[in-house]
Amino acid sequence: MKIGIIGGSGLYKIENIEIIEEINLITPYGSPSDSYLHARYKNFEIYFLPRHGRKHSFLPHEVNYKANIYGFKLLDIERIIGISAVGGITKKPGDLVLTSDFIDLSGRINTFYNDKVVHIDVSEPFCPILREAILESSKNLNIEIYEFGVYAQMQGPRLETPAEIRMLKILGADVVGMTLVSEAILSRELEICYAGINVVTNYAAGIKEKKLTTTEVIENMNRNLEKVKKILFNAIEKIPTQRNCPCSVALKETGM
Repeated sequence: MKIGIIGGSGLYKIENIEIIEEINLITPYGSPSDSYLHARYKNFEIYFLPRHGRKHSFLPHEVNYKANIYGFKLLDIERIIGISAVGGITKKPGDLVLTSDFIDLSGRINTFYNDKVVHIDVSEPFCPILREAILESSKNLNIEIYEFGVYAQMQGPRLETPAEIRMLKILGADVVGMTLVSEAILSRELEICYAGINVVTNYAAGIKEKKLTTTEVIENMNRNLEKVKKILFNAIEKIPTQRNCPCSVALKETGM
């Protein structure tokens, strides 16, 4: 089984697995953020991509999301787990949140089908099978993760204002970020399963009287990496070989 992993701020590589090769791809949508690191974990093939590049070269609005996701498609990957650093609105730094829904206020056009009429259903925005595997793993490992969480995607690269965070809280958002929703939508359009594990690295603007810094994000991400990796690799072992989820037939009756 092949599993794709997209790493966010502070997660640029994965240790303790057998590295096989680095794969450089050019897609019809341009170059991905970096090469795909092909590795082996037990009987699983892992393909890791640093979302912003290994040197954090791309800001959230500069990431070529289409190329990143299409690259996984070219590698015949049907399941992706995204790891993201987020600001906490109803959650506190150090919390892990398994995304269950999203609000997209980024203004990005997240579609591969500009020349076709395709309406993708996102009533269940994240793969239920991947979510179940992650939840089961967190319980087995006794690592707390919130089962439900609404991710609000903003454009960036600036952080949000206190007024924007108050608005997002009224709308029902639990965490805020700039990347995960674009990946989830584009994955669904290619019938790839996608689930997101969010690490709350800081309080969102206005929640606490404190300046938000990138240093804080990286430091808090690093503090929680081991927990995330344990859940991640335990979850990979629980993913069924056969796909029986809505993601696998996402293009059915969409207008194509």
